[in-house]
Amino acid sequence: MSQSVRTRPEGSGQALSEAYDTALLDLDGVVYAGGNAIVHAVESLATARAGGMHLAYVTNNALRTPDTVAEHLTELGIPTGADDVITSAQAVARLISEQVPAGSRVLVIGGEGLRVALRERGLVPVESADDDPAAVVQGFGGPDLPWSRFGEASYAVARGVPWFASNTDLTIPSGRGIAPGNGAAVEVVRIATGAEPQVAGKPLPPMHRETILRTGAARPLVVGDRLDTDIEGAFNGEVDSLLVLTGVTDGAQLLAAPPQHRPTYVDADLRGLLTGQPEVVEADGGFRCGGWTATAGGERLELAGDGEALDGLRALCAAAWTAAGDGTCELDGGKALARLGL
Repeated sequence: MSQSVRTRPEGSGQALSEAYDTALLDLDGVVYAGGNAIVHAVESLATARAGGMHLAYVTNNALRTPDTVAEHLTELGIPTGADDVITSAQAVARLISEQVPAGSRVLVIGGEGLRVALRERGLVPVESADDDPAAVVQGFGGPDLPWSRFGEASYAVARGVPWFASNTDLTIPSGRGIAPGNGAAVEVVRIATGAEPQVAGKPLPPMHRETILRTGAARPLVVGDRLDTDIEGAFNGEVDSLLVLTGVTDGAQLLAAPPQHRPTYVDADLRGLLTGQPEVVEADGGFRCGGWTATAGGERLELAGDGEALDGLRALCAAAWTAAGDGTCELDGGKALARLGL
């Protein structure tokens, strides 16, 4: 895929909720963390919805069913139907159904979300490598998934049974911090077998295809907190993205982002849906946003001025990404970020 290299965050004269017809929202780290709503999420989404924006929730977490996710969101004060929830379990179930006969048995290493998605595609979930499965599927099974499940997967994969994974996120945000994700569990089976799974979740095309098929979005905006899943998924799908800083990505990671990880817009939280986005312009040998000007020096990024911290971050992104071109910025931005409190 040929795309121009993004060298700065874009501006928008319209509120993003008006410029795009559908928000494709990640959940963990964007809408909630550890089951609790993130600050400003409920009211921001209500305002965006009231203004006519369609809200869809797109998650790599394959543990829960769309019904369960919708019920949870509704309990948080975000009225949601199951049809507005798209999971990596649904994406991987479709992928499997296209490669094995209808009615095939599939060995499930994961939670109820995978089982429901497989049944939706006419496949039969089973629990043992001795159940003659036509495929193995692995998805996040929660912190209490027994270690023996990885053995069942390994036995089947070692026999040559096709192996699928809902996603390969190495970590997942929780109410207590960052915890191991499905990608860490996938590594266990990979180490045991030397095999490689087919992966459906963000940032790969099967998840984007599933999302567009289920939402019918014409001008979608991906909203996420992870560069390597949400933002890269938007890049691969050639759609715009909004990075919110309520999850796993920090300022240093954003400045060092390679082209496929550079979001269209950057904001603190979901209030960013309700506003326009400031322009970043070339000025004084660097890049200005609001009251800040950022430049790329010999060894580090420099920041001058004053104003909103996010404007300073946007200016720093422009300086860092321009200096990096199609690579990764190696200039030290620590002092500049500390000045912004980021």
